Amino acid sequence: MDKDKLIGVLLVIGGIAGIVIYGLLLWNYTMTVLAITAFVAVAAILGIVAWIGWTMATTPPPPPIEVEASGEEKPSEESKAGEAKSG
Repeated sequence: MDKDKLIGVLLVIGGIAGIVIYGLLLWNYTMTVLAITAFVAVAAILGIVAWIGWTMATTPPPPPIEVEASGEEKPSEESKAGEAKSG
């Protein structure tokens, strides 16, 4: 069996086992399990938000785009090559 297929089978078994265990825990400890689940979900979302904020705060800004004094952007190399062929 390929390594990828083995990992896939283990993920399926683990997922089904997790569903069964979660269901049993809900059956016996409903409020506690729901409170933990809600906390983990909110913490994961806020963790992603914090990570995005950290990345934005620590990433240097891109260099500014230089524009000619006349207010028009410099022509690209492709447009220069196209003008040379057509003219």
